[in-house]
Amino acid sequence: MSVAFRRESDEEHLEPKFELPIPSAPNLVTAAGKRLIEERIATLEAAIAAADAPAVDALRRDLRYWQTRRTTAVPTAAPADGSAGFGTRVTIRLAGKTRTIAIVGDDEADPPADRLAYGAPLAHALIGAEPDDVLAFNGRDAAIEVLAVEPIDPRED
Repeated sequence: MSVAFRRESDEEHLEPKFELPIPSAPNLVTAAGKRLIEERIATLEAAIAAADAPAVDALRRDLRYWQTRRTTAVPTAAPADGSAGFGTRVTIRLAGKTRTIAIVGDDEADPPADRLAYGAPLAHALIGAEPDDVLAFNGRDAAIEVLAVEPIDPRED
């Protein structure tokens, strides 16, 4: 049948709706990450209660994602030995600029705010580093100078 003879209500020509992709890596979270998940779930549940029918399906899909993330969350503390790792803030000098990078979980990541997921290339390069280490990065030797490492305070994030 020609497209010209379809009714507006015919849904067979619409794009299929897929679930939101779940990252395959373990769902490591900081204390702030756990709070973020709970806040997103509460917000979505409130939005579903107030939404009209067309919007509910998308909201429920988002809610399923966040409920799965809550179920699979693995609260993870910073390394006890003082090295850079998940749940730490690492102050570095890269390309002549000083930056403080927080290494966090996938759902907490905000690259413009220097909050990098632990699987991001820069975060991955920093894991295990200690102050005064000089690291290779992006094909360059001595690209990163580690200035300081501190655990992320669970109350401040």
